[in-house]
Amino acid sequence: MTATPSRVFVARLAGIAVFDPAGDQIGRVRDVVVVLRPPPRPPRVLGLVVEVPPHRLVFLPITRVTNIDAGAVIFDGRINMRRFEKRGSETLALGEMLDRRVELADSGDHVVVIDLGMEQTRSRDWLITKVAVHRSGGGLSGHGHRWAGGGRGTGARLSLRRRRGETFVVEWAAISGLGMPEEGQGAASLIAAFERMRAPDLANVVHELSAKRRAEVAAALDDRRLADVLEELPEDDQVEILGKLELDRAADVLEEMGPDDAADLLGELPSEQRERLLALMQPEDAAPLRRLLSYADNTAGGMMTSEPVIVPPDATVAEALAQIRNPDLNPALAAQVYVCRAPNETPTGRYLGTVHFQRLLREPPPTLVSAICDTELDPLRPGLPLEAVSNYLATYNLVSVPIVDVNGRLLGAVTVDDVLDHLLPDDWRESVMETDAEIDEEEEALRDAEAARAAENGDPLQ
Repeated sequence: MTATPSRVFVARLAGIAVFDPAGDQIGRVRDVVVVLRPPPRPPRVLGLVVEVPPHRLVFLPITRVTNIDAGAVIFDGRINMRRFEKRGSETLALGEMLDRRVELADSGDHVVVIDLGMEQTRSRDWLITKVAVHRSGGGLSGHGHRWAGGGRGTGARLSLRRRRGETFVVEWAAISGLGMPEEGQGAASLIAAFERMRAPDLANVVHELSAKRRAEVAAALDDRRLADVLEELPEDDQVEILGKLELDRAADVLEEMGPDDAADLLGELPSEQRERLLALMQPEDAAPLRRLLSYADNTAGGMMTSEPVIVPPDATVAEALAQIRNPDLNPALAAQVYVCRAPNETPTGRYLGTVHFQRLLREPPPTLVSAICDTELDPLRPGLPLEAVSNYLATYNLVSVPIVDVNGRLLGAVTVDDVLDHLLPDDWRESVMETDAEIDEEEEALRDAEAARAAENGDPLQ
């Protein structure tokens, strides 16, 4: 087994796999729990926040971690599956300490924390001993902006330079102000730590942050990424985050969301706020949302998306396959294409039929879709209730179904995930994120003991 390095930078732990002694992966690291102590004593690391399926955050004491390397954390196999809840004395290293503005003791300069180095002592405790910081500036020489934070340093400050400032590592005792609350804290380093995370997983991280940090993360995410995250959050979080954005930015984010998700979110807002946002959106984006909002929530019209894959009857199989290869397309929507006469945006011309992607794969590329489309299954009307739509999908083993108006024009499509969203309880996303397990008294006692040790006087780094 590879020996655990003497120092580990916490941002590099974000998202790495956690394995039991048998080599089975049980989850991924989402944060590091520390206890701040009076200066100059460094914070003590209590443990790791680990996400286990399905989107449950649990606490893994650092004393049960047997090895940490570049790609994995290994623990002794014992873990309490009770949902993690941060206590008042605890601080999340990634969620709360990154991007904080602190002061250098030797110069009084203000710098921003971009990472934290935790180090194991001879007594096998883990302490936060190093802080990687960035100082803004201009005209400095050097290449790139990444800093090397792997091994043990030779001095109090390890310095690399970049054009727009200086990035270096200092001792914990060389900074001040990290224990004080800060308004306007950035989120660039926190986002960078989780940049490869899928939207549902990042949404789980965002959900666990304080309201202040959620707003800061939302402000730092680009519109597309924030839209993806919003689609995966509980409604209360969606409304809270959207309400803290500038109106113009909120309208831009809504334009990036799927029409059905954006309409659902708008439906949760007060009518005055909803109308202001719709007025700020591009007309071509606002119009389908207004149509979706005109339908009752638990009907086909209220569940459908207005952007299914639509092709004209003279399109070829090759052209249809090119459309469903779009990596941003919902898999349920990519399962079939709808053949309609012009116009090819909803509401379309007359709906002619559906072609499943498996049929497209079996036919020669030059074949016209109009020659192979299925016309036997009738489309549904927008006023059909949820129960009828779900029964229809189940009866014919479908993953999506077309919705047409009285004139036979395609209005949109309802996918199986849309139906599940409406069949599950209103708070199902939050329930998944907050599922509890039976309390392990031994685990709670261990965590209390670690916190008590961290609060003791003295206790210098050995």
